[in-house]
Amino acid sequence: MRKKYSYKKDIFQKGRAILERNHSSILPRILPGGKVIGNEYVATNPNRADKHLGSFKFNLRTGKWCEFAEGIGGNDIISFYAYLSRKSQKEALLELLDIIGERI
Repeated sequence: MRKKYSYKKDIFQKGRAILERNHSSILPRILPGGKVIGNEYVATNPNRADKHLGSFKFNLRTGKWCEFAEGIGGNDIISFYAYLSRKSQKEALLELLDIIGERI
């Protein structure tokens, strides 16, 4: 059973700090088939009929991401995974931590 947190901001700050150190190992697991090009992980978007690399990018250094074809983006891997998996930010955070075997 997961510990319940009364201070939502705290769980996200702690989780984000852990996840930022693991972008390179997480991204191929949650979005296989992508490529690292410079500081970016570039992949096709599984949420639409995307056939070519280029419009869906995650910056490995800053954590910012963008789906240029739809004009959607965010500032961290939590919002990225929430978008990909169509889950809440909290669910995305907890699943990402599970993927890398971390707890907060």
